[in-house]
Amino acid sequence: MPIYEYRCKKCMSVFGKFKSISSRDEKEICPVCGSSETERVISTFASNIKNCSTSFSSGG
Repeated sequence: MPIYEYRCKKCMSVFGKFKSISSRDEKEICPVCGSSETERVISTFASNIKNCSTSFSSGG
């Protein structure tokens, strides 16, 4: 089940919820202030990709 992020329009807190794709647009209650004025936001994610270059030396 995916995690969706929501922002409260009242207190501006951002929180995540595990929800099915079919219920992702349903309104959520803010866990900080209790407001139902929330909106789904585009999530950002972190990636830790290292440069995987390999050096080869020729033996002579």
